[in-house]
Amino acid sequence: MRSEDGAKRGCFSDDNDQQTRLLAPDQIAPSPSMQHCSDKPTDKLLTLPTVLTLGRVAAVPLLISTFYVDSWWGTTATTSTFIAAAITDWLDGYLARKMRLGSVFGAFLDPVADKLMVAATLVLLCTRPLEVNVFEQVPWLMTVPSIAIIGREITMSAVREWAASQNSKLLEAVAVNNLGKWKTAMQMTALTILLATRDRSLGGSDTLVASGVVLLYISAWLAIWSLIVYMGKIWKVLFR
Repeated sequence: MRSEDGAKRGCFSDDNDQQTRLLAPDQIAPSPSMQHCSDKPTDKLLTLPTVLTLGRVAAVPLLISTFYVDSWWGTTATTSTFIAAAITDWLDGYLARKMRLGSVFGAFLDPVADKLMVAATLVLLCTRPLEVNVFEQVPWLMTVPSIAIIGREITMSAVREWAASQNSKLLEAVAVNNLGKWKTAMQMTALTILLATRDRSLGGSDTLVASGVVLLYISAWLAIWSLIVYMGKIWKVLFR
């Protein structure tokens, strides 16, 4: 399910220091968190945190292939892959800070890997919804928050790219906010629950599914609200 400290940051955060990763290397003005990692971003293309990020990208095909295995181990493998990706997302940010291995390439790749994993999971869950009464009665229940979340990510990526081509005030307007962090936490929790409850042997799975859907809708609402907040800040910069 980084999207939201310097060159790297954990927990599938979709809004990682977008100002840094959207500028060319010779244009980058390190943020305070980047300066905490090191005096300047490393020039190395492949650092340990970046390798971990590449591992998340490589895990997407594995997630897809195991999702369609109709057995308990398929569900276990899919859920484990997603959880492992979330852990490495935190780990690569931690290592980048502690080992001062933040890089421009890693800052660019990290949110890409996060968005790929989240988008793939949402699409997969829409193609094969859980076999519970609530999905049979409301077939669009998963589709609506999925479109909202993916649409928000596409829009924010475009907005940040445009802001990076303008001026520093616009970059400040799209700086990370706490809504994005809460959105990410809700989103990852919801997707983990919805992947795990595909195993019908779990006791109380209907209740777990309901909680996962509720959390997904909350994360979708936070995603849209954070987008509105960003747009409001941009409007103030452009028309004040």
